[in-house]
Amino acid sequence: MKLVSCLGILVLCAIQTISCDDATLVQVQQGQLTGEILTSVLGETYYSYKGIPYAKPPVNELRFRDPQDPEPWDGVLAATAHGSVCPQFNPLTAIYTSGSEDCLFLNVYTPTLNPDEPLPVVVFIHGGAYIFGSGNSGDYGPDYLVKQRVVTVTINYRLGALGFLSLGDENVPGNAALKDQVMALKWVQKNIRQFGGDPNSVTIYGDTAGGASVTLHMLSPMSKGLFHKAIAMSGSPTCDYGITYKPQEKAKIFGKLLGAPDTENTTALLAFLQSADYDTFYPITPTVLASEEITDVLFKMEHFTPVIEKNTGNNFLTEDYFNLLRSGKVNKEVDFMIGYSSKEAILLIDVYNASYISQYDRYRELFTPSEILIKSTPDTNLQVANAVKNFYFGDNTVSTDNLDLFVSYSSNASIGYHAQRFANKWANIGKKTYFFKFNFFTEWNVFGQQGVKYGLQEASHFDMPFYVFYPNDQNWTVDTSSQQYALVQKITTAIANFAKNSDPSTDTITWPAYTSSEKAYVTFENDDVTVGYGPDDQDYIFWKDTYEKAGVNF
Repeated sequence: MKLVSCLGILVLCAIQTISCDDATLVQVQQGQLTGEILTSVLGETYYSYKGIPYAKPPVNELRFRDPQDPEPWDGVLAATAHGSVCPQFNPLTAIYTSGSEDCLFLNVYTPTLNPDEPLPVVVFIHGGAYIFGSGNSGDYGPDYLVKQRVVTVTINYRLGALGFLSLGDENVPGNAALKDQVMALKWVQKNIRQFGGDPNSVTIYGDTAGGASVTLHMLSPMSKGLFHKAIAMSGSPTCDYGITYKPQEKAKIFGKLLGAPDTENTTALLAFLQSADYDTFYPITPTVLASEEITDVLFKMEHFTPVIEKNTGNNFLTEDYFNLLRSGKVNKEVDFMIGYSSKEAILLIDVYNASYISQYDRYRELFTPSEILIKSTPDTNLQVANAVKNFYFGDNTVSTDNLDLFVSYSSNASIGYHAQRFANKWANIGKKTYFFKFNFFTEWNVFGQQGVKYGLQEASHFDMPFYVFYPNDQNWTVDTSSQQYALVQKITTAIANFAKNSDPSTDTITWPAYTSSEKAYVTFENDDVTVGYGPDDQDYIFWKDTYEKAGVNF
């Protein structure tokens, strides 16, 4: 059998004009592929494999539906270029990228194909409010992590309506994008040994919506056993940007706005939506309530996000997050890190200054968390909104004169306390839990730089990845003696140590575990890495009290 296999490889190499001496040739379950040996910005070589399909293209009758196993290919696949990005609209740049529905690709980067012992694996899930982004090296180059002797995988998954539309039936229960991520994790389990990786040591790491996705995998029975450690940055299940209202009704309105003749029959609606041009999807805002025309703002409430599915037999999640955490019916064998940036909302500071603050001043219910907003009466919502305004602004006006106060409010309301809610529950049912705040600030804080003209120099939403991945699109020169690179080493060493042994401690910091009572956390700052207790504790206490008074689970 080995002789036959070798002869087969020789024939394939000859047909594809690929040398059998190609040092990058790898056999995966779908077939053979070759990659590249690249040199990182740090001057070290690594193996790169881009654009590997991990699922069947979700096109035609597969649009909106659960991903299917990938198909094998003939010959040798040249994995030297990224696959297409998924169709997406980026609200930060106001650019629509048509991409392709055939976009379920992943990228694998490894320091060696033949390590003495299999290497730990980090699978990165990109962010982008569930509506934009990709795993491509323009933003997420592997240079820093492969130096840490970690096999790095980045993925694409379906976005917006294509990834999260739910008809509430067995055909389209919802969460197709999260099931894409599961399919990618299954691919890693089946194939990562061929790249020098250890399928028994897989860490999933996500930022923003990717971070929220990570926490959802910790709850999903579909993801059980596919990973062993998890890192969530700036995301958890209850963040406002992951909340939607009546997803099945939203799907009907989506179809109606596109011109569907029958939106009540889900079979007919699905047929119409599967035949529609996906480029027509992105400008549609399928609001169910008139008030959503006001609350439909960034960081507040999205249209197509993860949902609690009706039980149809092949579900990602069918129970409420809090019920799962209370019952302990979660992937509790997972070690966990979670954190957020010091001033997440600097990401949107220009739009706050231009329009959002005036909207919040006019429509005070915008201050009410989306969870409460869609579950409570108007009177309760206004009471909550006034309490939030008083806590963060006191006697000060809600105006651009107090932009710093608004940023503090939005940073905690959108991201901060949600991370603690999840961590406090996980620490009581899971394995090791670690907490951190990210407050590096240099020229590499691409989004944090927006705060400088307003007198704010702190880490923003989306800033941490610039110190974990090399963003090729920025074309930065990396000086290994610079402050920026010293910060890269601090955070990537912690991530790599966690991936290797479930402990992010380094030579310079002993990182205590987080418990719901002591709440130990680490802050990454320019000059130091420090240990504290109770991150933004006064904010957390306020929000806990606010939810309890509103009668909503916290």
